[in-house]
Amino acid sequence: MPGLKKYSNVTLKRGSMAADNGFFEWFKDIKNNTVKRRDITIMLLDENQEEVITWSLKNAFPVKYDAGALNAAKGEVLIESLELAYESFTVERH
Repeated sequence: MPGLKKYSNVTLKRGSMAADNGFFEWFKDIKNNTVKRRDITIMLLDENQEEVITWSLKNAFPVKYDAGALNAAKGEVLIESLELAYESFTVERH
């Protein structure tokens, strides 16, 4: 049906890595009243590192950043997440 479309936000998660502040720096720009929208490509790879599905998000911007839970007693990997809002998307199956 024609009209305005509404998409759910996308959440990206990864293990935290030393000296890699790209997620946080992009999110920090929002706090400074500057919205830097980016086109984002998310690829699902098979066991041979070949593309299976590609999602392309148009004009995405971060709406939530979570640095993960810090608990030295558990010895788990720190997982950070970034939630993105976007205007539209396309899906390509290879």
